[in-house]
Amino acid sequence: MIVITAPTGTIGRRLLSLLVEAAPAHGEELRVVVRDPARLPEAVRGRVEVVTGSHGDAATVERAFAGADAVFWLVPPDASAAPEDGWSGFTRPAARAFAAHGVGRVVGVSALGRGTAQAGRAGLVTASLAMDDLIAGSGVAYRALACPSFFENLLEEAGSIRADGVFTDTVTADRRAPLVAVADIAATAAGLLLDRSWSGVDSVPVLGPQDLSPEDLALIMSEQLGRPVRYRRRSLDDLRSELLGYGLHPAFAEGVVEMKRAKDEGLDEGLDEGVGRPARPAVPATGFARWCAETLKPAVLAAPTADTADTTDADSTLEATDAR
Repeated sequence: MIVITAPTGTIGRRLLSLLVEAAPAHGEELRVVVRDPARLPEAVRGRVEVVTGSHGDAATVERAFAGADAVFWLVPPDASAAPEDGWSGFTRPAARAFAAHGVGRVVGVSALGRGTAQAGRAGLVTASLAMDDLIAGSGVAYRALACPSFFENLLEEAGSIRADGVFTDTVTADRRAPLVAVADIAATAAGLLLDRSWSGVDSVPVLGPQDLSPEDLALIMSEQLGRPVRYRRRSLDDLRSELLGYGLHPAFAEGVVEMKRAKDEGLDEGLDEGVGRPARPAVPATGFARWCAETLKPAVLAAPTADTADTTDADSTLEATDAR
């Protein structure tokens, strides 16, 4: 029995699609935890067991993890709470349930940066790494998918790219860092969940095939979109003001700012204090040019509508998922 949390989110829905096809051949049954079962794809509803509720709720995870051999764990961000409450606080009932029900293996979505000089002051990333420690302390075998920023974050910029040929971020224009496509995160999670041979606690970097700077991204986007695209750096103060203007919890907004600052200082590059750059996965990863052609280009060229948002994930630790 494999339990999937956040099955309607950006990663979860791709993972669910992969496992629905692959699990029967491995003798695995699937169970999902979702607040609104109507949001599940119609094609999979009859092929999975559904537990209705929030996976941050103790009673829900007690039901969901009974008889489970493996769990996919993803915390949806709560912008109304401080990061430590949003990640470790949300995960604490699940960690108790992992131990109580003897869950063997857990695969969780986390972030790059463990062991670097920035890890303890990286806002949402720091909260995510503390969540990993909490899960590991429950006694389960655990694999933390250590992710950098997603390609899909750029979908938030589709409107600006369409109208002005501009995308923004807060990092230095020539700073190269790893990125990843969410499809590769889902594929890595599926492989681990179907593999019963691993044990212990470890991190698994999930990276694209090359490090890229905003300048590199602009060049590739220009080539793929057939129009000039340029990068405009924004200040951390502007980002903070914008987030607070949206009504986010002040500590959460500061967590985003701290994460962005840490990334600009090399958090994802793993070069501080002898940590070393993370190794590339052995499996083929999605290149940015391919992702642009298949995902970004249709979004940019699509005619905007009044009820179409260009927003998606704010970062690798800000996964857009099923509401709590």
